[in-house]
Amino acid sequence: MSVVIIAEAGVNHNGDIELAKQLVREAARAGADYVKFQSFITEDVISPAAPKAQYQVRATGGDESQYDMVRKLELSKEDHVSLVKECDAHGIKFFSTAFDPRSFDMLVSLGVEMVKVPSGELTNKPFLKYMAKLGLPLILSTGMADLGDIEAALRVIEEAGTPRSRVTILHCTTEYPAPMADVNLRAMRTLKHAFGTPVGYSDHTEGIEVAIAAVALGAVVIEKHFTLSKDLPGPDHKASLEPVELSAMVRSIRNIELARGDGLKRPTDVELKNRIVARRSIVASRDIQSGEIFTADCLATKRPGNGISPMRWDEVIGTIAKRSFRADELIEL
Repeated sequence: MSVVIIAEAGVNHNGDIELAKQLVREAARAGADYVKFQSFITEDVISPAAPKAQYQVRATGGDESQYDMVRKLELSKEDHVSLVKECDAHGIKFFSTAFDPRSFDMLVSLGVEMVKVPSGELTNKPFLKYMAKLGLPLILSTGMADLGDIEAALRVIEEAGTPRSRVTILHCTTEYPAPMADVNLRAMRTLKHAFGTPVGYSDHTEGIEVAIAAVALGAVVIEKHFTLSKDLPGPDHKASLEPVELSAMVRSIRNIELARGDGLKRPTDVELKNRIVARRSIVASRDIQSGEIFTADCLATKRPGNGISPMRWDEVIGTIAKRSFRADELIEL
């Protein structure tokens, strides 16, 4: 099964539907499987007194509240319908993270085929139950969480109607950008061992190398923020890939998928041909007369490898030459 690549547009449209459509086109051009947005009604998600995160302050300043910042990034239902059509037109699947029940219902009405639980909603039991009741495939991001948090969320999800077999857990570090020393990619193995689900990675680091490394370690889903330009105003642009970087990431992931192989150690068809050229055979190191006993003094190992393997050296030593051999001729028994 191919790695599922989710190009996370998020709120990098800045509330502008035309920018959002352009993000769809760039994600499709890059070869991503899904382009993902964020669906929310600000008043249902954020209280007016909620502070900004430090990365949001760094990106947008501290003059406005988190509520006011996020309110400007809302997309209407009509916008969502337009984005679904744009995705259909460009051959990429639409996806979005709902942050509240009304937005979730709207996404379901649009026919989304998966549910995404963002890291911040991992401990929101009422909302987990609401989203899990339909039994749709569910992707669970786990930034800021420990194993106990994740197990508790999985219990809620299962009890609400979504079996664990339909859940994919994404390892994640909730910081924008995430420092390399905080990534801890090995935690993916811990998650797989602890919960027995498919595991992926939601990448908030700068660059593309960590996402590629995650695939090498077995990630089946990669989610990565992207933007039209890192210089655009807004909270997430600085920690996002630009289109050329997104394309490079997709190409690299597809190459790594091929390179991972099936785990069986065996020569490839090309190696079988090269083996004759690169390996050695037992040859005469000098002219040998018929009836002479083969000794280490009259034998050598040289390319090509289409004769008797040097691994049979001890078997050849002490046997009698059945015919004469010229120097460098392949030995026959």
